[in-house]
Amino acid sequence: MRKISLAAAAALALLPIAASAHDGHDHGPAPLLLAQAASPPAAAPAGAWYPSKYGANDQIGAMNLLTPQKVLEAAKLVTRGQVYALGVPVGRDTPAFPPRFATVTVMMPDQFAGSLVPSENKMSYADDMFTGWLGVGSQIDSFAHLGIDNTFYNGNKAADFMHTTGVTKLGVEGIPPMVSRGVLVNMAQARNKPMLEEGEIITADDLRAAMRDQGVEVRQGDVFLIHTGWVEMLDRDAPRFGKGEPGIDVGAAEFLAGLGVVAVGADTWGVEAVPFKNPNRVWEGHQVLLAKNGVHILEVMDTRGLARDQVKEFLFVLGQPRLKGAVQAIINPIAIR
Repeated sequence: MRKISLAAAAALALLPIAASAHDGHDHGPAPLLLAQAASPPAAAPAGAWYPSKYGANDQIGAMNLLTPQKVLEAAKLVTRGQVYALGVPVGRDTPAFPPRFATVTVMMPDQFAGSLVPSENKMSYADDMFTGWLGVGSQIDSFAHLGIDNTFYNGNKAADFMHTTGVTKLGVEGIPPMVSRGVLVNMAQARNKPMLEEGEIITADDLRAAMRDQGVEVRQGDVFLIHTGWVEMLDRDAPRFGKGEPGIDVGAAEFLAGLGVVAVGADTWGVEAVPFKNPNRVWEGHQVLLAKNGVHILEVMDTRGLARDQVKEFLFVLGQPRLKGAVQAIINPIAIR
């Protein structure tokens, strides 16, 4: 099978989000890509972060912490029956990394012309076709999405498993159902404003202070969500949404990985602060979480409802599409309290 160029894949991953997805307009050059692609992050010394503590053949990382006992404990958090959809609607106008897009085509073959499927009960039907990329809107990153010098989680080399027809390891189909305790840290509240600004950095100390002040206790196996208010830009100013974002720095990523969480998510398109503080070191938080620690990343989480209702902990449920060989997937996680 033909193997994909990881240099090309990395370049795509570094592009800023377009103001509009596949709308036929030229959005101009991507300066962020040009600055980043020229200076790839340095590789960690071989063996410094692999094999995984879960075993040399492990492919699920921190998801090993989701034991039956953890699920039972999380289920006890449901006392009101209130449900929150954390995914945003995805369509033609959803901002996405160029050239990413997502479209749906609906078909009723010949039926508008009166040519029904032969049946006494005049059965009519519609079918649909999805055309697009899997990294649009609310999404989960698998461990095959981002690595260090073509090495991914647990030392897996791109040349051994990365192909144009799909990955043979670390794909989204292998991610176990994510049913756990979820926690929300409201960084907008912590900074006394409705929304953090693009490029505004959230450090480990910032998270510690917000957790302390908001009474958020993080336990091993939790899903950790951050509310910045940035998701409001999806509806109010899509071009601005895609030009940058507030988010964590590499120290915060290391802090969260050290807490033993299974996933880190935010109401932003990349979880990390963009523009980057150092344009020559990009997406280091992704490298820390995905490659080095086997912690999934959840992007464009609609945390507005949880923040509005001041929800600190909840049952988190995600069963992602089991798309064989995919490195990411569009998702709609559910929070229940």
